[in-house]
Amino acid sequence: MPQTPTPTAVADAHTRIIGWFDAHARDLPWRRDECTPWGVMVSEFMLQQTPVARVLPVWTEWMRRWPTPADLAAEPSPEILRAWGRLGYPRRALRLHAAAQTIMDEHDGEVPNTAAELKALPGVGEYTSAAIACFAFDQPEVVVDTNIRRVHARAFSGRALPEKSLTRAEMSLATELMPADPEQACRWNAATMELGALVCTARSPQCRVCPVSASCAWLVAGSPEAHYQPKGQSWAGTDRQLRGAIMALLRSHDGGTALTAIRQRVEESLSPDDAQFDRCVSSLVADGLAERTGDELSLPRS
Repeated sequence: MPQTPTPTAVADAHTRIIGWFDAHARDLPWRRDECTPWGVMVSEFMLQQTPVARVLPVWTEWMRRWPTPADLAAEPSPEILRAWGRLGYPRRALRLHAAAQTIMDEHDGEVPNTAAELKALPGVGEYTSAAIACFAFDQPEVVVDTNIRRVHARAFSGRALPEKSLTRAEMSLATELMPADPEQACRWNAATMELGALVCTARSPQCRVCPVSASCAWLVAGSPEAHYQPKGQSWAGTDRQLRGAIMALLRSHDGGTALTAIRQRVEESLSPDDAQFDRCVSSLVADGLAERTGDELSLPRS
């Protein structure tokens, strides 16, 4: 088992990784001083399971149209789903909309500044509440995403990959590694996340340019193989792909579209059987992403 990192080793990692971040961090609009807490919150919703390159143009247009929670809360659902476009997992858009409405109803239109209050908002879980509190309000919350967990696993635990899902031991290590100074703690979260995204990647880690390669427990151990084989998410032929194709058609129409026409269109690129098509239509309706009226399907009307 890996040894608990010494205070000296942890302090050295803080200096090296934060120093690297200061020199190499990407200039992302939600990191800029002028970005509002709402802008940070929108980015956190969009970045869930979605890469930065896809989020950037959508976030920019979103903030132009809806720069405050009040602006989004007043918008009908169809426009919000159209603006979400192809980011995927469109239920996030509806949850963000619901969160904006809750902010208007319960927080006078201002994004709450504590993790506890944030977690009470629709669509905001443990990670997202900590991330918004940290990156928008400089609250020293322990932020733990996949990139951070991977850096911790390699640099301090000597493993190629973190566990398949967040464990108590990983959370305990993340808490132990947090700098005592609140400002440094927030910087540490951002820096470690960026290191995992750009250098300590899952498939091709760039160890030669890593600021902590000399002390990395994984490298010191000889870069052992992962203790499990990660499985990539399938896409072709899945319900997710078909749901996305149906949503793309609905976004392109103002009113309802006949189910037969939708079926014909998706068959141009996909080959769903009747059971899969019906299942995906039903799931979109159940998730509040579509409305069915007779033999027509549309985006929700309100």
